[in-house]
Amino acid sequence: MSRTIKHIRPRSVLSRMKPYSPGKPIWEVQRELGIEKVTKLASNENPLGPSPLALTAIQSYLTDIHRYPDADTVDLRGAIAEKLQFSSDEVLITNGADELITLISETFLEPGDEIIVPSPTFSEYEFGANLMGARVVQVPLREDYRYDVDDILAAVTEQTKLLYICSPNNPTGTYMKKQDLYRLMDELPSHVLVIFDGAYSHFVTADDYSDGLELVRLGYPIVVTQTFSKIYGLAGIRVGYGIASPSILHSIRQVKEPFNVNALAQVGATAAIKDDQHLEATREMNARGREQLYESLQAMGLNFTRSMSNFLLVELGPDAKNIYEKLMNKGIIIRYGGAWNLPNHARISVGTSEDHTILIEALSEIFIKQT
Repeated sequence: MSRTIKHIRPRSVLSRMKPYSPGKPIWEVQRELGIEKVTKLASNENPLGPSPLALTAIQSYLTDIHRYPDADTVDLRGAIAEKLQFSSDEVLITNGADELITLISETFLEPGDEIIVPSPTFSEYEFGANLMGARVVQVPLREDYRYDVDDILAAVTEQTKLLYICSPNNPTGTYMKKQDLYRLMDELPSHVLVIFDGAYSHFVTADDYSDGLELVRLGYPIVVTQTFSKIYGLAGIRVGYGIASPSILHSIRQVKEPFNVNALAQVGATAAIKDDQHLEATREMNARGREQLYESLQAMGLNFTRSMSNFLLVELGPDAKNIYEKLMNKGIIIRYGGAWNLPNHARISVGTSEDHTILIEALSEIFIKQT
């Protein structure tokens, strides 16, 4: 008897959801184009590589990977709590910050609820809300991709459950000033939980920035998310974490899988959080790299947004997608802005000095051929 699967139907919400589209990995470009040398400036990875302390810790633990990881991530929570001066009960470890965003959606959202997100911003906030049948309310950033507190407050309704603030914001590199963040927290209704995404907070050099952590200490309804993928160089083993009041994290733990963070990730991150030398070297390299890119892009007459992160949003004009594809054919991966409704733009990660030279030479060659 023949069988059919045509009557097996997924949830209707999936027809409206777009899966996350990451930047192309190096191996895929090498395989598709048959080239060895690939320069990747698409995923905001650490050009210095992983923390050396993390590498040593991971290598020493390899013989124990037949054991299940610690479901409570005790050592890693303790290391983060000590470093940031919180209690372990105020720390939750997840499989990258992406998992935490999904867990927050699963914990707090029901059909008919609303979330507020700036626009453009990281797409995973919207993904989690759509998954739970909640409504996404977008608040466009102002000129120069600036946050406006009045705009955000005006979007709040009785149905608003979550408000996401990515600062520095991905993909713009702009940030919410400390005084604006405090005003926002003070004027929001008490039923709104704020998720402050600080994935890029370590790269900020501005004096008027807040990473949100002091607001947790002051008892505000806020979850601060951070990651080991960027400044610590551990994107490949997926470790993120949230800082919030124990009562908020208790609810999130109810929907978390027990072994969500693998053992190598736990020992690697526990070592990396103590590696101040690697962190400071990365910060210094990023600050120099940003300035190098600013200077080169200005010399080419290209507009860009000054960034407090480890990437720049660059305006390439109406031919941006074609330029992105031409760079790809040369083995240079950047991130086209179409996914953020920025079809004239691309996001370019800060890399090494050599990476920047390769990029600028290729861009110059493309523009010369176009004129």
